[in-house]
Amino acid sequence: MPEGQQLLHIIQGCVQAKRESQKEFYKIFYGFSMAIAMRYCSAREDAMEVTNDGFLKIFRQLHTFEPRHGNYEASLKGWMKSILIHTAVDHFRKNNKHPFFTDITEEHHDDRDMAESSIDRMSYKEIMEIVQRLSPVYRTVFNLYVIDGYKHEEIAKQLNISVGTSKSNLSKAKINIQKMLKEVDNPCYERKAV
Repeated sequence: MPEGQQLLHIIQGCVQAKRESQKEFYKIFYGFSMAIAMRYCSAREDAMEVTNDGFLKIFRQLHTFEPRHGNYEASLKGWMKSILIHTAVDHFRKNNKHPFFTDITEEHHDDRDMAESSIDRMSYKEIMEIVQRLSPVYRTVFNLYVIDGYKHEEIAKQLNISVGTSKSNLSKAKINIQKMLKEVDNPCYERKAV
């Protein structure tokens, strides 16, 4: 990551639509942006599309960015993250061809039921691989709520669903993750169940 003054210079170049500055900015923040996009997309190609669409929005709006606290880079990343999440959700809504959400159920599950011993032994990459195996619907709600900290009301508004549907999808995502974690704990789990 470049020093503060160098980053400011790159950003000023991006605001002035200088291609070299945009290229440098893209190189610096590509990994960060792809990591966010991959949490919401099933395929790498989709994540690349979300990342590139996100960068277009970032370049168009960079002149409006104002740091919210003393750490300029952290503020910038927070601002970019918000744009990338919204871009990923828009991509999901635009490209999702099957029914968007499941029926609302009154099932409530305690978060402590998740197999904590499995999660404790897993790396971030392994955990994200399990999240990637969720259906697009469950993965989107799970990411927005658990990883990105949105409230159900905010998710419902973004995805144009009810709060109850958001809660139901989160619950079902957790159930699916719990099943996958049991498979990690006991690889023969699926064969025994047959």
